[in-house]
Amino acid sequence: MLAPLAGYTDLPFRSMVKKFGVDISVSEMISAYALSFNSKKTLRMIKKSPLESPFSVQIAGNNKEIIKRSIDILNTQDGIDIIDLNCGCPAPKVSSHGNGSGLLKDLNLLASLVNTIKLNSNKKYTSIKIRLGFDKKIPLELASMINDCGADFVVVHGRTKIDAYKKEKIDYNAIALIKEKIKIPLIANGEIDSYDKAKEVLKITNANGVMIGRFALKEPWIFYQLKYDTKELPKLLKKDIVLEHFDNMIDEYGERGCIMFRKNLHTYAKNHQNAHEFRIKINSLTESKEMRDCIINFFNDEFIK
Repeated sequence: MLAPLAGYTDLPFRSMVKKFGVDISVSEMISAYALSFNSKKTLRMIKKSPLESPFSVQIAGNNKEIIKRSIDILNTQDGIDIIDLNCGCPAPKVSSHGNGSGLLKDLNLLASLVNTIKLNSNKKYTSIKIRLGFDKKIPLELASMINDCGADFVVVHGRTKIDAYKKEKIDYNAIALIKEKIKIPLIANGEIDSYDKAKEVLKITNANGVMIGRFALKEPWIFYQLKYDTKELPKLLKKDIVLEHFDNMIDEYGERGCIMFRKNLHTYAKNHQNAHEFRIKINSLTESKEMRDCIINFFNDEFIK
């Protein structure tokens, strides 16, 4: 699975990554509150590529009535296979209002929200994405909640909310404990940054699959390796991958896509010679032709490596 990442996993990126064989793609996290009011900007976030099947829409909220209203809206939209409730986002602007990982403080409320989605949705699957707890690990309590909440599968990130993204805090054994106790499929998430790491995590956790987020921004071909169970890389020029993503951005957002794409180029340029100078240059560009030429000149004709 491709993890939902706000500001990154939009339609242009998901369309490009889907070609590498990722099984399930997920929308960026969407506010249930905004969705319940039929926000045009929010509805645009659930636009999908024809390649995206199955497709999951992730919502965030903590109010049953608002969640129900947002599900009523999603029920009118075709092409959605899964509705996912975000119960893991650690960002203060999300969790401090009781959304995302803030829901881990009240597992009864969390379970009731999942049940609300399950009872009111006309989509095939309901899922949740959680962390190991808010300020402490509670794998057994989480397993009990998961078994009672009505979800069809769960994604578990191997850290608590307060652990944020600290590498040393990742705990795959706690994910394994949850997997052992629950009755539904589990997808493991967190610090998966290579083919070997994905295989290691699957072995430790006995998970049914893995979800990859931040590393996929840098090396989206990780999904090709996992799909075809190989350490070999696809015979593609990195330049062509970056250009496809860029062209998708311009098609979707117009010239504004140039500015939006700067952050992606910062990631793609990591470990390249003269990356610092390249970042400085593209930060000043606002026209698509100039930026496209800059991409062609910077990324040479080498295969991905």
